[in-house]
Amino acid sequence: MYRFEKLKAWQEGMNLVEDIYKLTTSFPKREAFGLVDQLRRAVSSVPLNIAEGSGCNTDKEFVQFLTVARRSLYEVVTAVKIAERLGYIQEIEVTHSLAKCDKVGSLINGLINSLRKSR
Repeated sequence: MYRFEKLKAWQEGMNLVEDIYKLTTSFPKREAFGLVDQLRRAVSSVPLNIAEGSGCNTDKEFVQFLTVARRSLYEVVTAVKIAERLGYIQEIEVTHSLAKCDKVGSLINGLINSLRKSR
C-alpha cells in the first residue's frame, strides 16, 4: 500500500470520482466533450494531486499539491452547479455531490493545516 492510500482525503476523493463519473453518464451526449469532460478531469485531479503530492520531499511541496487538489474541488462544485442550472441533474443529486465535496474539502483543509503546523 502506498502512503497516499492511507490518507482519508485521498480515499474520499476516490469515492467522489466514482460518484461523479456515474452521475455524468446521464448527461446529454452533446456534453461528452464539454461539461462531462471538464467535470471528470476536475474530479480526477483531486486524488491525483493528493497522490502526487504525497511523494514530495517536503511538507511545503505537499501543501502546494493539496492546494491544487482543493482548487480542482472548487471546479467540481461549480460544474455540478452548472449542471443543475442546465437541468442535467436533480436537486437531490446536487445535494449529495456537494456534501461529498464538502467532506473532501474538509479533509484536504485538515491535512494542509496539519502539515503547516508540523513545520
